[in-house]
Amino acid sequence: MTKNKLLLVDGNSVAFRAFFALHNSLERFKNNNGLHTNAIYAFNNMFENVMAKEAPTHVLVAFDAGKTTFRNAMYEEYKGGRAKTPGEFKEQMPYIRELINGLGVKHYELDNYEADDIIGTLANRVDKEQFDVVILTGDRDLTQLATEQVKVDITVKGVSDIESYTPEHIAEKYDGLTPLQIIDMKGLAGDASDNIPGVTKIGEKTAIKLLKQYDSVEGIYEHIDEMKKSKMKENLINDRELAFLSKQLATINIDAPVEVDIDSLKYEGKDLDKLVPFYKEMNFKTFLERLNVVDDQEMTDILFEVVEETTPEMFTEESALYIEMLGDNYHIEDIVGIAWGTKEKIYVARNEAVFEDAAFQDWLFDETKKKKVYDAKRTQVALNRYIGRPKGLSYDVLLAAYLLDTNDNSNDIAAVAAHYGYTEIQSDDVVYGRGAKKGLPEDEEVFFAHLARKIVAIDWLSEKLVEELEEKGQTQLFYEIEFPLSNILAEMEITGIKVDAQRLNQMKGEFAERLHEIEQKIYAQAGEEFNLNSPKQLGVILFEKMGLPVIKKTKTGYSTAVDVLEQLKEQAPIVEDILVYRQISKIQSTYVEGLLKMIQGDGKIHTRYVQTLTQTGRLSSVDPNLQNIPIRLEEGRKIREAFVPRKEDWVIYSSDYSQIELRVLAHISDDEHLKAAFLEGQDIHSSTAMRVFGIEKAEDVTPNMRRQAKAVNFGIVYGISDYGLSQNLGITRKAAQQYIDTYFDRYPGVKEYMETVVREAKDKGYIETLYHRRRYLPDINSRNFNLRSFAERTAINSPIQGSAADILKIAMIELDRRMKEEKLEATMLLQVHDELVFEVPESELEQLNQLVKEVMETAVSLHVPLVTDSSWGKTWYEAK
Repeated sequence: MTKNKLLLVDGNSVAFRAFFALHNSLERFKNNNGLHTNAIYAFNNMFENVMAKEAPTHVLVAFDAGKTTFRNAMYEEYKGGRAKTPGEFKEQMPYIRELINGLGVKHYELDNYEADDIIGTLANRVDKEQFDVVILTGDRDLTQLATEQVKVDITVKGVSDIESYTPEHIAEKYDGLTPLQIIDMKGLAGDASDNIPGVTKIGEKTAIKLLKQYDSVEGIYEHIDEMKKSKMKENLINDRELAFLSKQLATINIDAPVEVDIDSLKYEGKDLDKLVPFYKEMNFKTFLERLNVVDDQEMTDILFEVVEETTPEMFTEESALYIEMLGDNYHIEDIVGIAWGTKEKIYVARNEAVFEDAAFQDWLFDETKKKKVYDAKRTQVALNRYIGRPKGLSYDVLLAAYLLDTNDNSNDIAAVAAHYGYTEIQSDDVVYGRGAKKGLPEDEEVFFAHLARKIVAIDWLSEKLVEELEEKGQTQLFYEIEFPLSNILAEMEITGIKVDAQRLNQMKGEFAERLHEIEQKIYAQAGEEFNLNSPKQLGVILFEKMGLPVIKKTKTGYSTAVDVLEQLKEQAPIVEDILVYRQISKIQSTYVEGLLKMIQGDGKIHTRYVQTLTQTGRLSSVDPNLQNIPIRLEEGRKIREAFVPRKEDWVIYSSDYSQIELRVLAHISDDEHLKAAFLEGQDIHSSTAMRVFGIEKAEDVTPNMRRQAKAVNFGIVYGISDYGLSQNLGITRKAAQQYIDTYFDRYPGVKEYMETVVREAKDKGYIETLYHRRRYLPDINSRNFNLRSFAERTAINSPIQGSAADILKIAMIELDRRMKEEKLEATMLLQVHDELVFEVPESELEQLNQLVKEVMETAVSLHVPLVTDSSWGKTWYEAK
């Protein structure tokens, strides 16, 4: 018999999570009446995601009935001290209930009880033989309800990243605790978000330790007399009543007087009579499209002309241009349509035939005729394959939208337009379909109208985005860094880098032999042959046959993940061999075989640099990813042997910044000691070791001390915890914390910077780099400790990493200008994080070397010098 599935949604917590998921876009999500709609929009997304994933047969959304419940009678301060709920959130709650009605789902609240109690009661009440239960919430309190039939899904980030809590997951996460012991844990440790007091100075880890020994709060107090005298014992005795009260407050009532018939919760589908007008009232065009109720007649009529030939009168001094391709890789995708014009007059062409027209060519290559586009790099690379690189590109709507909100990574023009309140355009998914069904619509008029709407959107958006960039002080970032960089990246992508396919094929054979050798060695140690790529079979060999200690279990058996194997490699040589086998196997499949498939007809690889993806401003490389070639393993480094210059008497030249992030930290923090180390040309890690370990002479710093200081230096940049540092160095947490405390004592400017940037981020909701690149941090004021802590670490790191990325981009722009000015044949080929790769004639090598060093080291003026390391050789491997 197929079981039913009951989905229970914690309405208040998920709505609150939805509000903060799009908090940085608060002012953009408003309907025509001025109502904020970000929480409603995100809640709808959450609901659709979970419905698609779980396919429940019965659904209920539970809400809190009010601020006071039976728990406040027990403890007046319950949930006291919470920050005032934002008015922008409260105004949306009635509409979220209206949305739920339109989605065809019941909602329910009960006086004097919380949504948790409604959910707990219904989860307990259903017949477990007939129902599985899924609970969706942003509140970890509900994890106590997990059983074999009840799964608790916690929204981790936004409303789409879910962590599923089952009894097994809880045991893994809380060191063996059962779901019901979560209640005891809160009884002991309390819960700051609900103002549950707990026992003085007992945190989560101590509570877990006690519960593993004594099982429950009751068990602890039954054995309290047996405990050794300690401050903890004293606190337990003094706070006995608080411990039991806290446990009671944390316990979800699973027998509340809930008057809901389970049968009445049967999900029958959306109520379109309610949902369609609601979506229209909220201006949710994308959701209407998903319902297939939006058509061209519902949108404003758009005028355009389909042309076979062009004349000079069709082109103005400033207009929008859009090139349509159906796939992402514009290096190989066919152009299927072209549109240009302004809001007043739009022209659409079916295919590339217009490229042959003199009028089109005159306009396209006229620097004085300004062209606004959506993704300048894509436009340039695609057109270059057909006719040549266009001139006069004046604005990139996608790039501007990305700078204004790095959290929104949508590349669909309709989504970007909707973000700014323009809804007269459908998404590409609606017009072209998705996946295997993707293609041009049968009705050509639909296709032409869609292209025309893109021109209007580009024209309309460019005006809005110019204003907003100005308001946020990002005009210079756009016009002087990102936009000119897109031209340089287009040139680099078009040029590509030559790859020696013969060398890759040779490596393929060498790696196959190496893998076979390791395989045989592993089988010899295991005493039998088995499928090395099967985690299940490997688990049996390691943990049953060879008796290695079990570190972690999964639903299907033993975990053989890398982190598990790393902990076991000292105990048996076979584990080290398995790790090496996996690394080489990945290099073989991903890089050797993968790169061979990506070599194009000119013998080169043409990667794509994604300029609008990362939140720090770093570039990403795809199709293929040339930034991710593993270099820690010799086999990985050897991949670079296949990357060669285009001519015999040329070499590959590489230059990268030395410790740029630490130099940026010295500048931003203005710490005297950190600056002094760089100004005096000291080895920064040895310098740090001397200060942290109290050593007077650099020669007395041992390699191990330097290694530890290096881990501290880079750990500080990323806001590392005592736990993280202890794992990196293999030392106790106490020793790791001592290193961190000593570091801050010796480098007070760094500590002050970290405290200041977190404080400012909490106040503003975002951080900025030296060049005003913004990163919004919606979780910076979260009540959830883990989310808030991650956001704080991000606030510390992002100005450093983002400024380093900006500096490299500034250097690339100046290098490009100088290389053209000096008429060098040398070409910039690749950017790999802090490294730039060139190909250069041997006759120009000395000139390029001087130029690159000069430009990169003087690209910007910091309180400390920028330093580069350069090298060259016949291959990229030799250049490193």
